[in-house]
Amino acid sequence: MKHRIVYVLTLMGMLLSACANPSATTSEPTTMEASMSLQLTSDAFANGQSIPAKYSCIGKNISPALAWTEPPVGTQSFALIVDDPDAPGRTWVHWVLFNIPASTRSLKEGFTADDPVAVGKNSSSHLSYDGPCPPSGTHRYFFKLYALDATPSLSPGATKEQLLKAMEGHILAQTELMGTFSK
Repeated sequence: MKHRIVYVLTLMGMLLSACANPSATTSEPTTMEASMSLQLTSDAFANGQSIPAKYSCIGKNISPALAWTEPPVGTQSFALIVDDPDAPGRTWVHWVLFNIPASTRSLKEGFTADDPVAVGKNSSSHLSYDGPCPPSGTHRYFFKLYALDATPSLSPGATKEQLLKAMEGHILAQTELMGTFSK
């Protein structure tokens, strides 16, 4: 009982301190808050739902349209990684994009990168989008968008691992959209 009283009094003290110092409550959002505010969507499928065959290896194998909300202040560029953690043996990378301008809020269906957007190498060693193509069963495909406070100094063809390393310490916010697919 004594510990609960001390805990409650500590919380009350923290709240009173925050009220007495308004700047403490109006600071820049934390990464967690920024992550919650950045949202990624697609007209092709809802989060957790099936990705239409059109965007897979048995369809047109084109990327779905993607859109996102306003990023945190200080965003200099975006990066996008699409991967399948359910692939046999390792996570299969389907698409790597980086140096997406900070003013961008969407990618059209069948997006093909032009300067300054750079395309990285996927697990098939392609510099393009390769849609879902699971060997069996239902797989999950994660579209991960990162708002960065820098523009990575990487050449086109960089791998997911190289991009993740270049983004270390520069991620202001991130969000993901997950879709499923089975043949």
